[in-house]
Amino acid sequence: MFIWIDISQNVDIIKGMDPIEVFKALSNESRLQILQWLKEPEKHFVPHEGVDMREIGVCVSQVTDKLNMTQSTASQYLSILQRAGLIRTERIGKYTYYKRDEEKISELAAYLNQKL
Repeated sequence: MFIWIDISQNVDIIKGMDPIEVFKALSNESRLQILQWLKEPEKHFVPHEGVDMREIGVCVSQVTDKLNMTQSTASQYLSILQRAGLIRTERIGKYTYYKRDEEKISELAAYLNQKL
């Protein structure tokens, strides 16, 4: 059974997020895994140079190690999640840290609850 949902009329529900880009970002198992790991980073990553992973996030090398992929692939996955609005970045020195954007994820959950 096919259900048609016209998301073009509801873009304002997910402020600053393109629903198509969000669903594309979520259509990859590794990107979904990254989002799950970032929900509780202390359970899945070794802290990077004493950084509070809940507050600041994790760096690409931590994600690369966990995914067992090249850094360029992990960086690409993180970039896709960021463009979709699901994660945020913070630059500290030479490192970029990634963490979930819980506000945007909550908006997405509300959108899905309302529309599906």
